[in-house]
This record gives sequence, C-alpha cells and structure tokens, in this order.
Amino acid sequence: MTDRSRSPYRSGRRGPGSGGSGGKGGKGKGQGDAQKPAPSPGTAVRRVAYDVLRAVQERDAYANLLLPAKLRDRGLTGRDAALATELTYGTLRRQGTYDAVLDACIDRSLSSVDAEVLPILRLGAHQLLGTGIPPHAAVSATVNVARRTIGQHRSRFANAVLRKVGARDLDAWLEIVAPGADDPVGRLAIVHSHPRWVVEALARALGDDSAGDLAETERLLAAHNERPEVTLLAKPGRASIADLVNAGAREARYSPYAAYLPEGDPALLTEVRQRRVAVQDEASQLVALALTRVQVDGADARWLDACAGPGGKAAMLAGLAGQREARLLAAEVQPARAGLVAQAVHRSVRDAGRVVVADSTRPAWKDGSFDRVLVDAPCTGLGALRRRPEARWRRTPETAGELRPTQEALLQRALDAARPGGVVAYVTCSPHLPETEGVVDAVMADRSDAEVLRAADYLQEVPDITAGKDGRYVQFWPHRHGTDAMFLALLRKRA
Repeated sequence: MTDRSRSPYRSGRRGPGSGGSGGKGGKGKGQGDAQKPAPSPGTAVRRVAYDVLRAVQERDAYANLLLPAKLRDRGLTGRDAALATELTYGTLRRQGTYDAVLDACIDRSLSSVDAEVLPILRLGAHQLLGTGIPPHAAVSATVNVARRTIGQHRSRFANAVLRKVGARDLDAWLEIVAPGADDPVGRLAIVHSHPRWVVEALARALGDDSAGDLAETERLLAAHNERPEVTLLAKPGRASIADLVNAGAREARYSPYAAYLPEGDPALLTEVRQRRVAVQDEASQLVALALTRVQVDGADARWLDACAGPGGKAAMLAGLAGQREARLLAAEVQPARAGLVAQAVHRSVRDAGRVVVADSTRPAWKDGSFDRVLVDAPCTGLGALRRRPEARWRRTPETAGELRPTQEALLQRALDAARPGGVVAYVTCSPHLPETEGVVDAVMADRSDAEVLRAADYLQEVPDITAGKDGRYVQFWPHRHGTDAMFLALLRKRA
C-alpha cells in the first residue's frame, strides 16, 4: 500500500521533509564503515523481522505462519524471539502511521522507494516511534541489517531517513501528518493505522456516525493494535479447563472450554503437542457452541462443518458430537487444509469426526442430509486484525466484495443440506456488514423454507452482542469482549 493513487490512509498533508539533520536518530555505530561487522544478536533478531515483513509485502505471506518457522530456523528463543515477534507485529500493526511519517521524511514519493528498502524503513520507524529501544541502538542495528540485505548505498539512504524519523516522537509526528478535527475518519486512519475505508466500514457496523462522534470506533481501532492473549481450546472429551489451569493458563470469561495463556509458547505445552488442546479464539468457540445449543426435534445424529479448514471449530464440534453419539462430517475444498482438519479432529470422542475434500457450493451429499450445519465462510478477515494485522492492508473497497457470491452460495447450499427442523449457523470472522447481515438478508429474501432465530438467546452468558434488525444476529467485538469480531446468524429450516 505505497502507491499515492491507491493509498487508503493518505492525509494529503505533508510535514517538513528535513525533520532536522540530527535528532534522536544519533550516530549509529559503524554506519560509515565499509566492512560488514559480524552478525550480532540484535542484527539477527531484526533480520528475522525484516524477512517476514518483506515476505508479507511481496508474497502476501501470513506473518503468524512464517514468523514461527523463521524463529526456529534461525535458532532464536526467549527474549530474542519475543523481540522479533514484537518488531514484526508492531511494524505491521502501525504500518499506516509509519508510512505517513516516512512520506514526510522523504523528498520523493514513498511509492518510488524500492520494495526491498521499504520494510527496513518501517522496521526502523517502529523501533524509534513504537518501542522503548534507545534511538541510537535502533538506527545502528537496523542499518546493519540494511547493509546485509539491500547493500551499502541504500543503507546510507535508510540511515538518513531514520535519522529524520527519530528527530520527533510519535505524538509530535501525528500532529504533523494526521488530519485535523475536520476529517475525523482520516485522523483515526492515520493515528490508529487503518485504511480509511476500513475505518468507515467498522464505524457503520458499530452504528457510529462517520461525520460525528467516532468514540467507539476509536476504541475498536485501538484494540486492534494491542497484542492479544493466546486463547486455548480444551477439546471436549479430551482435555479440561483444569488441565489448562495446571499448565499455567487461567479460566476464560465466557466459553466453558477456553483458557487464556498469559505468556509462553503454546506449542510447548504437553496438551497441545498431544493435540488435546488447540489455540482458538474464544468467540470462535462460542459461535460453534451456539449451534449445538439450539433444540432440534427428532434425530440429532448428523452434523456438517461445510468450510472446516484449518479445523478449530471442527475439533470442538467433533468432540461435542461424539458426546451426543452424533457424527460430524468436516468438508474442506483445499486438500492441504483438509489435512489440517484431519489432524484437528483426530481421536475425537467416539472418533466422531470425518473429513472429506469437497466444495460445499457444489456438495456431494443429498439435500436434507444433516441436522446441524456450520458455515464458517471465507471473508475479508477484518474481525481478526489483532492477530493478523496485515489483513487490513490486503483489501480495498473494490476487492472487499469479491467473496460475496461464494458466501451467499455457501449459505444457500447449507440451508439445502439441512433437514426440515434442522439448524444452520452462518459465521464470519468479520463485522463488515455486506458479508454479515448483507449475506443473510439476501439469501433469506429468496427463501420461504427457513427462519432466522435470535442468536443471542443461545449465548446468554455474553453481554452486549446483539446486532442487526431486532437484534437477531450476534456480533463479537475486541474492545467489548476481548475476542475476535466474529459474526453469527442462526437459521432454522422450516419443518
């Protein structure tokens, strides 16, 4: 997102290009040396962050998948791994803010900066403006990485730019680069590092007036830039909350199967290695749990997860199905993700989970085959911006609706798959109205064989989650509930 014509967070205002000739960026050690010094721990940490940031920018890589692999490959653990994680995620979260500052520190357009140089500049800006790292250390270590990755000449450019960045603190820069009170959406976009269209979309979903008070929208944006706790799922019938508490976690607020891990790598837990416990957001657990709480008349033996990859909700449903002597069919269109689902449901209660590679928009099963159906539809991912900060930069207003036909087709086929009297849960990890209420309303407008249930009635332990007309839907929020922004609609097939 560096092209002026496409940038969603540009303010149209520019600060002084010089920003001072020295400032807190200081004289980094070795910045004028021709010889490359031996790699230091600080350089190794920043090199990992740089490599991930560049892969995210150039290959649309996912930081949450790539970073752990890089840490293992480079042998970084403990404090070094923690610093690499902070530098990576902090830079991605505040990318919009830092780009606005960098744009004010460069005499030419930010879009003209070489693709391999821009991650170095963002990484340095985060250290200078978003951490407590001493400015001289931030610049020196970052320029060392620059020498090794982009060459001596361009490392001098990075050094000069970062010195300008370090001449002011973040608050001072925001006074220069962020719009004023006459453009509240634009100001929030820069201050909290979100594309402008995302700020507007979230404000609509919250019911805030984009031309007026955006106080709740600002709380949500701020929550997106906070590091979330790791939430664990005790797979039903395979682990308990007591197991998680004994492992150092604490019991969650809402889900009876969840616990929060305050620190440490969850992959090191014995229960996780044994696949009795998994990492899963609490709202993701609750929307699946709500589906199982709806009363159905007659048989309750056949359940379907129509979009099961990577398997978190399928693992929970398989355990609950097994406890009721039901069976879950977990369908996933991508073979690699179907393999992850198979691992997730392995050894579920009564071996209740079965996995099939299938496209649920063109299902292989007969209509009316299932008592309960979950559609966890592919979406923009705007509900998980705390955990996947790069997702905010990957969509534009023009591409945000690309998944709408697939979402509607999945819900249509899910209703077909449910038997009369059965129930369907439509779920997205997004609060974006066109892919939440918009999809359900559009599908229901063409059907007379289903009705919308009041979803909050099945999650009464969670306050302030109603959404949509007459409060029929459920919407979780990070700033209200400490979870991802999951959406839920429950529909019953008419008997």
